[in-house]
Amino acid sequence: MLLQAPEPSPYDLEFRVLGFPVRIAWTFWLMAAVIGYNVALSIDDLFRAAGSPGLLPLLLVWAGCVFLSLLVHELGHALAFRRCGIESSIVLYHFGGLAIPHSTRSFGTLAKSLSPKENLVVSAAGPAAQLVLLAVVVGLVWAAGNRVVGFPGWAARPLGLTGGAPLTNVVAFTMVYSLVLVNIYWALLNLVPIYPLDGGQIAREAIVLLGGTAYQATVLSLVAVGLMVWWALTSGQLMLGILFLSLGMGNWQSLQAGGRWR
Repeated sequence: MLLQAPEPSPYDLEFRVLGFPVRIAWTFWLMAAVIGYNVALSIDDLFRAAGSPGLLPLLLVWAGCVFLSLLVHELGHALAFRRCGIESSIVLYHFGGLAIPHSTRSFGTLAKSLSPKENLVVSAAGPAAQLVLLAVVVGLVWAAGNRVVGFPGWAARPLGLTGGAPLTNVVAFTMVYSLVLVNIYWALLNLVPIYPLDGGQIAREAIVLLGGTAYQATVLSLVAVGLMVWWALTSGQLMLGILFLSLGMGNWQSLQAGGRWR
């Protein structure tokens, strides 16, 4: 998704999915625990009288849902790269994830440059894959006659997701809540037009396709940074504000270089 993958360490997990090499840095689990601590704590309090298994088991369920969601996101990018004739590998780490292109299927070296249209499709494929996962989760819960938890009220009411029987099993509640929460907000944050988030890359390629320039895309990115920093700080989201500020610094440096990112 963003920034630079960490160096491999002996604590990383490595495996393959659909032929793609996947590496999970140990910092990924740390990030998941920090972000999910308050979520798990709230669910533990909610179900304490009904026999909650405790904070740690709920935190592990949360981490598993974050892992699945971000893996699906990066698989979306990787499959789109493959559709364009490029193979890639996936890294999940403390900033989220990366689908890293490394070779064409024919020659084993990265000799192909994607067109703006192909770049746009690759960038959009990650959030799209997460939204598909979200739709599957919502569909399964709704089909079972249960209430979908995790949707904000402004989205749940128009979509008719306020009905259904409450989820009384704490593990099921945690899984649904976590998957819905992560796949809504991670996808939405990724679609903000800030480079190098997916939304920033989509905006850049769209502007180029419409006859604009990378400089104009960088200006748009900086405006979006300002708005997101203001929102994060006024909402008490200090870590998110710091993240957007760091992205803004990179965009400002790019602007001084004429808006060039590559």
